[in-house]
Amino acid sequence: MADLDPEGEQGAVRHTDTVDYTPVARSVPLARRRTARLVAEWGYPGLAGDAALVVSELLTNALLHGSLRDRLIRVHLHTTDTVLHAEVSDPRGERPPSPRMADGTDQFGRGLLLVSVLAGRWGWAPRTVGKTVYAQWDACAAVAPSEPSSLVDEKV
Repeated sequence: MADLDPEGEQGAVRHTDTVDYTPVARSVPLARRRTARLVAEWGYPGLAGDAALVVSELLTNALLHGSLRDRLIRVHLHTTDTVLHAEVSDPRGERPPSPRMADGTDQFGRGLLLVSVLAGRWGWAPRTVGKTVYAQWDACAAVAPSEPSSLVDEKV
């Protein structure tokens, strides 16, 4: 998949995973669990829950608004030294993601709001056939320090 980061991600890919899902509802929990497991295994347990929820929202949107019969939906995850990047690609490029404000009684309409709150940044790009919606997190900020802080308490 082409680099979709408008801010220009840096560094070599450290981890990558790509899975094509059938456009059915049972694919969403499969992708959510896989994302949570991989992100934690890749060293970012603090981002695992947010990344899993974002992927499930993007995959749900792809199912509802971007799927076509007999066409797969691709979930691609990768990390570099600086970012965790998640992409969901579907075959319907004529239907770009469009955030909207849902009122209190709406059953749908909050997915992209969740994505915008949970991810550091998100966006979309057209493909030759279809589109890709992506989300990114600053991976450096998600790494817990491996050693105790070097700060020393000073007594006055």
